[in-house]
Amino acid sequence: MPAAPPTRAPDDRDAAAEGALRADRDAARDAILAWYGEVARDLPWRRTDDPYAILVSEVMLQQTQVARVVPRFEAWIDRWPTAEALAAADRRDVLAAWVGLGYNSRAVRLQEACVVVARDGWPASAAGLRALPGIGPYTAAAVASFAFGERVAAVDTNVVRISERLGLGAPDELLPDDDRAATWNQAAMELGATRCRARTVECGACPAAAWCRSAHAVVIPPRGARGTRQRFEDSDRYVRGRIVAALAGGQDLAAALPAEVTPERVERAVAGLVRDGLLVHTDDGPALAPSSAG
Repeated sequence: MPAAPPTRAPDDRDAAAEGALRADRDAARDAILAWYGEVARDLPWRRTDDPYAILVSEVMLQQTQVARVVPRFEAWIDRWPTAEALAAADRRDVLAAWVGLGYNSRAVRLQEACVVVARDGWPASAAGLRALPGIGPYTAAAVASFAFGERVAAVDTNVVRISERLGLGAPDELLPDDDRAATWNQAAMELGATRCRARTVECGACPAAAWCRSAHAVVIPPRGARGTRQRFEDSDRYVRGRIVAALAGGQDLAAALPAEVTPERVERAVAGLVRDGLLVHTDDGPALAPSSAG
């Protein structure tokens, strides 16, 4: 009876599988980096390592499309070119300049962060940046990576999606071990924003398709049933934005709000804006809150 062929021990099989996974990860990463080097959009915040400019761009991009952010970012930097300049600005001017960029409270937190920076200097690590007002894990990692060169994964929704679809490791595992980490963060976000989007996938144009575990088989989750989502115009956020925009533009609040916005909604929105430090009550009604410097 012929002898049975030798079998590899389970640890040998695991090591071989891990080696193959690592090889695919390296190849996919190199392909994405090469692609990014050829197609990267020329965006003003990618031309600098100034932590202030990068922080401003990241906060603006949280709610607004890139094409709309570019002119607003450039105007903002022209007006307040440094953290110290923004820290000293009147909050009313800051809020007026932020109108249309979503969540006006982010402008307040951005200015508060710059007040700390103007006093204490810039923390040079993601951990240190997290201590600044309003700075979450992603923004801290992005500033630490792009401004200070820290090897840390900047994990936004695009990066999470790329990691899950590639199936080659978590975002931290995809990060290069060398000085390309910051470029990789940009490249992964670029791929998620332009080729591997949430609801539109272009596997045929993806540089990593040859190694991607989901290539040409991405499952797009169905949209919610029509009519099950609240209209933006019916939300408190809509009313808050309209109130801040009206006051920033010197408009009469009652005349500036649509007729369908009930007094109860206005009262609730004003109360929230006062609580968040964006408005104050005056004898003439609600008004934009000045900063301590103002």
